Amino acid sequence: MIWQDGILCSTGKAIKGDRMIGPLRVWPPERSKLAALYYLGSGPEIIKTDQILYLGAASGTTVSFIADYADVVYAVEIAPEPLAKLLDVCNNRMNILPIPADAATPLVYAPFVSTVDLLYQDIAQKEQVEIVLNNLVFLKSGGYLILMLKTRSVATQEDPEQICSKAVSKLQNAGLDDIKVTWLDRYHRDHAAIVCKKRDLKEL
Repeated sequence: MIWQDGILCSTGKAIKGDRMIGPLRVWPPERSKLAALYYLGSGPEIIKTDQILYLGAASGTTVSFIADYADVVYAVEIAPEPLAKLLDVCNNRMNILPIPADAATPLVYAPFVSTVDLLYQDIAQKEQVEIVLNNLVFLKSGGYLILMLKTRSVATQEDPEQICSKAVSKLQNAGLDDIKVTWLDRYHRDHAAIVCKKRDLKEL
């Protein structure tokens, strides 16, 4: 990752609203949960050969920064308004492949997605964990999963720590290891970033 005097940046073409440091785009933690994770915790390094599946791409802000680092980003979004903004972002980044689909139905886009190095999800729905597990088939062995868990979307009355603990258990039962939880409250209220790794069958 590119840090300039303690500020996370990328090297891609600027889009509307970007702050720049010379030729570098500032990747602000207030606008991106993934950037917040890099500031507060330890997200996996994204490298130029990485292929990434992004579920819940929204208007493409975080997608655009990831695309500055990665080879290909498959960006899944179903809501019409953010999808339109995402398509604008794609006009300037040919390595983003927009997929207008519901992440809860991965069979719809399975023919268009390769096996990926990183599976990233930011979807504020009650069944967040189930959705990401249904997409686990796309993640290669040894690849990373990042789940941005919005606890209030799962249950408003339940303790966020308990909601997160249940999510971690489900991920462990699905074959994910090295699970680390980073709470993003400093930048994004009620969000926990869960980073884990798909068990590498070669190591068994």
